[in-house]
Amino acid sequence: MTTFPGFSPDAVDFLAELRENNERSWFQPRKAEFDRLLREPMEALVADLAERLAARDIPLRADPKRSIFRIYRDTRFSKDKSPYKTHVAANFPWVDPERGEDHDGGHAGGGYFHLEPGNHYVGGGLYMASKERLTAFRQAIVDDPERVRAALEEPGFLAAFGPVSTHDPFKRNPPGWPADHPMAELFRYRDIVFGRPMADVEVERPDLPDTLAEAYAAGLPVLRFLATLRD
Repeated sequence: MTTFPGFSPDAVDFLAELRENNERSWFQPRKAEFDRLLREPMEALVADLAERLAARDIPLRADPKRSIFRIYRDTRFSKDKSPYKTHVAANFPWVDPERGEDHDGGHAGGGYFHLEPGNHYVGGGLYMASKERLTAFRQAIVDDPERVRAALEEPGFLAAFGPVSTHDPFKRNPPGWPADHPMAELFRYRDIVFGRPMADVEVERPDLPDTLAEAYAAGLPVLRFLATLRD
């Protein structure tokens, strides 16, 4: 039974207003409005998505109590002391059927959904990869480049998302890895991520859980490959 109603236009407007009024004095009187427009629909979305993932045998964990990021920013080590994020998001970690969930310091491979005015998107991958995972990724490129290529360039995945990418790649080829390798550009990746933008009309529809499940199904070749990089 579908419980997710779709995010209303008012939900997106709320985040846009929060961007302009990122202060406790503005947010606290509107906390109940935030809960009604964003927190409660997000919890319903994640609960419905869990059913869709199970039905498709997609091994990602969607849990309304654990998947959703807090709206509050951690400002302890930031010059920006704005107390609130201006988006809402959820993470869906990969769960190996035999080995269970892989935490990797909170940055395991998996799916991701992001709701932000003008910047909604669905994606996933391995974000802020550990040194050990990056080493395993680079070694896989050296040892079996065709396996890496088959995962990252699987036609269904490319049709849904386009090529994998990275945030802020290393400027130089890391020492010890062959700069003349045909896939040498991948040695400079800090993480391996993918995604596609979503329109307001998509996030406002009650069938958003199905849309996300279809996207994560298309991302399975990359997610499965990334799940092997922990040994």
